[in-house]
Amino acid sequence: MRPPREQLIVIAAVAVAAGGLAGGCGSSKPAYCSDRTALEQSVRDINVTSGLSKLKTQLQTVESNAQSLVSSAKSDFPNETSAIDTSVSSLKSSIGALSSSPTPSQLATVASDAKSVVDAVSNFVSASKSKCS
Repeated sequence: MRPPREQLIVIAAVAVAAGGLAGGCGSSKPAYCSDRTALEQSVRDINVTSGLSKLKTQLQTVESNAQSLVSSAKSDFPNETSAIDTSVSSLKSSIGALSSSPTPSQLATVASDAKSVVDAVSNFVSASKSKCS
């Protein structure tokens, strides 16, 4: 005999709630640690030579992940998050200034700004290492 539908719904709801609680137990890492991981990955994916369309898509991901990290970690790491915010804004500006056939000079600016983002994220990773390890 199968349990009534309402009983299955209650069992499923309890299982989901218990899973959520279990996931939270034992995790003493701040929320920004997962934001940091996402930003690190998106920064690794930046490829200046991948074409303008792909570069703009990569920027959107980096920008979104940076905003999440800055929002979640600003109070604990104001200097590092400010550097991330500033460097991502500079990268956005330099990518936005690219023409459909970018010059070597424009690409050099984008590469330099991308390196600034990498450096800012790296500094944040170092600063937050003890909290996220």
